Amino acid sequence: MNRRVITFHYTLRDPAGIVLDTSEGGAPITYLEGAGQIIDGLDEQLRSATTGTKTRVQVPAAKAYGERDPEQVQRVKRALLPVPDELHIGDTFQTGQDRADPVVTVVAIEGDDVLLDANHPLAGVDLTFDVEIMAERAATAEELRHGHAHGADGSHCG
Repeated sequence: MNRRVITFHYTLRDPAGIVLDTSEGGAPITYLEGAGQIIDGLDEQLRSATTGTKTRVQVPAAKAYGERDPEQVQRVKRALLPVPDELHIGDTFQTGQDRADPVVTVVAIEGDDVLLDANHPLAGVDLTFDVEIMAERAATAEELRHGHAHGADGSHCG
């Protein structure tokens, strides 16, 4: 397969049609096909898209941020958390110092215990993308070696 670099604008909606995110009014997204830069289900469905295409893409949860995993919800002692006295439901924080460490969300506070959820906030949610392909081109050898797009025109490393 000849991999391409695709540049597109999008509007993301949840199953109720509520807009969760959009690139409209900002810079479009540029990515290398098959490099894991966008969710798998969207990447797969844009493989045949060409410049000027406007389409609605339905991505099931399993091909987006995955299904919710109940084992990713853990009960921990409040005193073990970074700011045990200032916790609120909905607060998020990283579990360690490394950027790769999971981000957790406080979903319940029960006395000395706190329920933390490490699932992505969109896990278990089917997503709808309205997409407009702004540009597409063959990936450069350097982009293929690096495993990511170097911008819409391939001239810089992003």
